[in-house]
Amino acid sequence: MNNYTTAFEGMPALLSDYEHVMAEFTRELYPDAFQKYCERHSQTLGAVENGYRQVIDKDQFLTNMAEELASSAEKLLAKQTKKSAKEQCAANLNMCLVVFVLPAVLEMNEQSSEAFSEKILTAWKSHFPKTNLKAATFKQINSGFKRKFCYITTAVCETFGKPDDCYELNQFRSYRDNYLLKREDGERMVLEYYDLAPTIVKHINKRDDYREIYQEIWDTYLAPCLAMIESGENEACMKLYTDMVRKMQKQFFITNRTN
Repeated sequence: MNNYTTAFEGMPALLSDYEHVMAEFTRELYPDAFQKYCERHSQTLGAVENGYRQVIDKDQFLTNMAEELASSAEKLLAKQTKKSAKEQCAANLNMCLVVFVLPAVLEMNEQSSEAFSEKILTAWKSHFPKTNLKAATFKQINSGFKRKFCYITTAVCETFGKPDDCYELNQFRSYRDNYLLKREDGERMVLEYYDLAPTIVKHINKRDDYREIYQEIWDTYLAPCLAMIESGENEACMKLYTDMVRKMQKQFFITNRTN
């Protein structure tokens, strides 16, 4: 079997972990899960690199591989008949791509790595136009666990000079892990937030009045949310936090999207 065939036929299997991705995406489990993922798919990823080095039309070679990967995801999604199941499947597939597939491609650190990751994102966007995913390395993802679902809260706390292990951030992280991610739609919500929040924070940080903005966020949203968490009002906290993100999205994401 030549490299092209090995790589092409191995593309669908790169998404084989999609149903269990969130269960393994914890600070404790992710490093070992990622290492095992790379080992399982080393033949496929190796064939991509070897084929890339051998073929004349390298761009088309990577395009074909990326298209097969995205097409296999679309086929998996098409098997879901219920709206809720389809939404969950889509969230898991996106998460699998972000935390396993793309980091594994970049982890090879080979000639094809950067170009292949870009081709994958292009193909994925073509098949799933509503997504806006970005590639990140294993190191970036693993070091960012504490910030997941806490981008805005972290930015506020940093502005106030609070450490990364402060009481407030630990409370929000515990809320994420022990309540939100255990909800039926929790994984989808976290992934959506993960997609929006970094850009919101980036645009706020560009403004001269960012401290005043973060103070308002704290007074209006985060302090009440923290009080709700402390009193066990988890659903109320989720609603208020969601309202915050929606307002921030309109104010600092949509209106600044051309920046």
